[in-house]
Amino acid sequence: MLHSGRRLPGGPGRTRRGRRVTGALPALASALLYGVADVWGGLLSRRADFAAVALLGQAGGLVCAVAAALFMPATGIAAADLGWGALSGVGTGLAMVFLYRGISKGNLSVVVPVSAVGGVALPVLVGVAFLGDRPSPVAWAGIAVVLPALWLVSRSRSDDQGRVRAALVNGLVASGGIGVQYLALAQAGDDSGAWPVAAGRVAAVLAVAPMMWPSERRFPSPAMSFWSAANGGLAAAALVFYLLATREQLTVIAVVLSSLYPVVPVLLGVTALRERLSWPQAAGLGGAGVAVVLLTFGA
Repeated sequence: MLHSGRRLPGGPGRTRRGRRVTGALPALASALLYGVADVWGGLLSRRADFAAVALLGQAGGLVCAVAAALFMPATGIAAADLGWGALSGVGTGLAMVFLYRGISKGNLSVVVPVSAVGGVALPVLVGVAFLGDRPSPVAWAGIAVVLPALWLVSRSRSDDQGRVRAALVNGLVASGGIGVQYLALAQAGDDSGAWPVAAGRVAAVLAVAPMMWPSERRFPSPAMSFWSAANGGLAAAALVFYLLATREQLTVIAVVLSSLYPVVPVLLGVTALRERLSWPQAAGLGGAGVAVVLLTFGA
C-alpha cells in the first residue's frame, strides 16, 4: 500500500527551517544531475541508437546504485521496498527510451521540459489525494508557479513547430514513466538505504532490453558504450539524491524540486547547442527560480 503521511526525520533539536533546507539540497542536487544526464544522454542518442544508449545507461546506473547502497546504512530492507524500487525502475526504463528517442528526433529544449510537466503532475495528485501530503500555502504557490514555468521553458519558436510536435509526443509518454519513477521510489522505507534504487536499475535493464531485439539495432563503439554507461551512473546518483530528499520532506515537494532538471538542458541548449531562447522560455526560467524559493522556505 502507499505510505501516507511520511514522517520527517530529526530530533527535537532540529529546526523546521533546517529540515526545509536539508530536504531541498538533495532534491536540487538531483535536478542538477538529472539535467546534465539528460543533455549528455540526448547528445549520445544523436550519435548512436537511442535504445542502446538507454540500456547501457541503466546497466551503468546499476553499478553506481549498488556502490552507493553498499556505503549507505540500511537497517531494514523489506521485500516491499525492493518491489517499489523495481516499479520505479520500470518507469525509468520507459521514460529514458522515449526521452532519448524524442531528443534524437526533436528539440532538446522541448522534449525534456514536457516530460517533466507530467512527471510532476502525477506524483503531486497522488501525494495529495492518497499519501496525506499537505503542503503549506506558500508551497502550494510554488507548485502553482512551477507547472506553467516548466511549460513556458518548453516553448519554442514558430519555425520549429514540426520538430516540436514530434518532441511533444515522446515527451508526454516519457512523462508517465517519470511520474511512476518518482512516486514509486518515494514509497520505499527509510531504513532501506539505496537498495530500492539498485533494484530499480535491474528492473530498468529488463524493461529496456527487449527494445534491442530488432536485428538492425546495434550497440555503439566501446568509447560510446562507456560514456553511455557513465551517464547512467550520473542518473542513478540523481535518484539516490531524490530518495534522500523524500526522507527529509513531503514527497510532493521533493518531486517538484527534483523536476526542475529541464532548466539545465535549456541553458545548455542555448549556450552550447546555440538553440534560440524565446521570451516564454526566459519567463519560464524566471518562474523556476521563484518556485525554488517558495518550495524551499514554504515546505
